[in-house]
Formats: sequence, C-alpha cells, structure tokens
Amino acid sequence: MTHNNCVPSSNWIDVSVLLREDMVVWPDSVKLQIERSHSFDRGDAFNHSIIKMGVHTGTHLDAPLHFLANGKSIDQISFDKVIGSARVIEIVDKESIKAEELMQHNIRRGERILFKTRNSGRCWRTNTFVTDFIYVTREAANFLAGIGVRLIGIDYLSVAGPLDPDKTMPDTHQILLGADIWLLEGLDLSSVSPGEYSLICLPLKLFHAEGSPVRAVLRSIS
Repeated sequence: MTHNNCVPSSNWIDVSVLLREDMVVWPDSVKLQIERSHSFDRGDAFNHSIIKMGVHTGTHLDAPLHFLANGKSIDQISFDKVIGSARVIEIVDKESIKAEELMQHNIRRGERILFKTRNSGRCWRTNTFVTDFIYVTREAANFLAGIGVRLIGIDYLSVAGPLDPDKTMPDTHQILLGADIWLLEGLDLSSVSPGEYSLICLPLKLFHAEGSPVRAVLRSIS
C-alpha cells in the first residue's frame, strides 16, 4: 500500500514518499530507523527522536559526487537546479525509458524533466524491492546529456537498472551526473498528470555528502 501524503493546500502536490521504518530501500542499504530517545509516554518533559538512514532513502537527490570522485557535493547545489518550472512526461514503455520515446517530447536545454512511469502506481504499493522497475537506459541518458537538461526525476529509487551485466560501460548515473544533470529519485507521481508544474525539492545542507533526502512538491502551471 502506498503511504504518500498529498498536501492540497494552495494546490501544491506532495510527490515525496513517506519516510517510515518499514519502507523499501535499495538492496544492501541501511534500513531507516527512528528511535524516540525522550518521550512523554516514558515520563520525559519532551519528545525527541534520533534517525538513522542512508542519504538515498525515499525521495532523494543525487549530487555529482555520488558517482564522480571530484563532483559537486549536495551542499554545493545551485538552487536553480531544484526550484522552478518542471515538466512531467508520462512514459508508455513498460520496460525502460528509451531515447526513441524521448525524441517525441521536444525536450529542450535547461528543462527539469520528471518521468512518470508505471513505477508510481506499482512499485510503491509494496515494502519489498521491485527488481523490474522502469529505469533510464544509457542511450536515453546520452540523449538527455546531449540536450543539456537541468534535472531529471524518476518514480523509483534509481535512474539506472538494478541488474546491469555490462560493467565496462558508463553507468546511467555517470552519464547524467557527468553532464551536470542532478537526479531526483524516489518520486511518487501517481496523483500527477503529465504537464507543466512549478517544482520545489530542496535537499538538506549536508557537508560533502553525495545525496540527501528531499521534500518534493509540485504545483500546476498549465
């Protein structure tokens, strides 16, 4: 079952997934832990929580440092990467995001593109990792890098496929981040229609980190 919280106030749509202890994470990643160190229930004067989680948990942003040794870290982000207009494009391919389909959408330099795939209505309904999620192929990544988009987003935990046998080729992350395209992963776009939106998805200001959880919201401008 999906646990996404939509916030209708002022027509903003919350496209983040709810962070909770039983949520799905990337295989071999640390599970989210939330511990109450102080609690009214135990007689304390206040509530206080401690969290343990990977920075790529739930809805999160990848900085270039994630796959590039000398890439920018999350605290070096330019705000125009994550605040501004964004276009939601619905992908009909049921296997992957391919360059051939992207060519139909007249994608322009500097755009922020969010891909709505069948992941949104399918993958977030279970706490078990879905291995056959829709991902961005290398060819599509090269196509987007050639255009020079500003940011792309996808509605599951990674832009790259989980089982890639050819490790001699650049990873989708390396292609996109190497082109200074920041990656917004773990979106839930199930309640969003294709079209033009305003986007805000600010990361935490973590020193020299390669990623961060974000609260991502959209508001229609079409």
